[in-house]
Amino acid sequence: MKYLQGFALFIITCSIVSACTPQESKPDIDSITVSFEHPQTKQKFKIVHAYELYQNFTEQVESEPSRSQSAIYKEEVITPVYNACFSNGEYINLAEMVLNVTPKQLTANKLLSEEIDREATEKSIKEALFKSAELLPTKNETTVCVFPTTNVIASMATIGAGKIAVLYDTYYNDEIIKTSIAHEYHHSVWTEKRLQTEGTVLDNIVFEGKAVMFEKLVYPKLNGTAVDFTYNKVYWSKIVEDLEKKDLERSFEITLGRNGLPDNYGYNEGYKMLQSYLDLHPNTTVEEWTALSAKEIFEKGNYLTNYQ
Repeated sequence: MKYLQGFALFIITCSIVSACTPQESKPDIDSITVSFEHPQTKQKFKIVHAYELYQNFTEQVESEPSRSQSAIYKEEVITPVYNACFSNGEYINLAEMVLNVTPKQLTANKLLSEEIDREATEKSIKEALFKSAELLPTKNETTVCVFPTTNVIASMATIGAGKIAVLYDTYYNDEIIKTSIAHEYHHSVWTEKRLQTEGTVLDNIVFEGKAVMFEKLVYPKLNGTAVDFTYNKVYWSKIVEDLEKKDLERSFEITLGRNGLPDNYGYNEGYKMLQSYLDLHPNTTVEEWTALSAKEIFEKGNYLTNYQ
């Protein structure tokens, strides 16, 4: 009789606390965020594993099947991380591929989110941040947010000073993560320290060229952005008259390689512009050439002589 009473009490107690076995807690901003600092310089960093919030998104979609998935996505995935990942970003327009996702992409991203190896991804990001910070330090915190993003062109994007978005796709590997983090870290620090408003095509080309140079200094033995070292006069003739224009759309066409230009054409030219400058000014430090204007790099590097 005492046994039955004890058993009944056990059942009641379990019902009250809703668990006789441990329940897995839902991911939240605290559980998906890792804060750390460089062991020597104490420079601060954060990694936000935003893809883990897709678990909450999936559960909410199942419990409210008639509700808009886009609305649930913004509520469960974007809102919790918005301040850390996007707020006050100088290039917030580059976050569109994360902020506004189609239902078809949400389905693909949800599946991809389950495949991301948190430990391996975090390890690669940390290493790249430490190595990058050793070459170009800053006193401000850098936050890297990891999102699953299928069918996008870029592998990462700098949303603003101290804010980097990892656009994790199925082709990702350790090498891509490391070199891309180094690339975007330079964009982030440049934005923090040297943000200029000219916005010419030349400015945007050199902006990317500096980041390519930086990633290759951080990881000289890894295959990051490929560079074509030839000087094709036909391609150059298509862009030379546009260099002083303030035309963002044209900048993207040239940088990415569109309308008859090869892939990543602007990345190649920007890198070679900086290399031409450094060939003539070999003692220039990373911090010094990061601060130089695109016009100074172009003119004092005598870049036009390569096409004469």
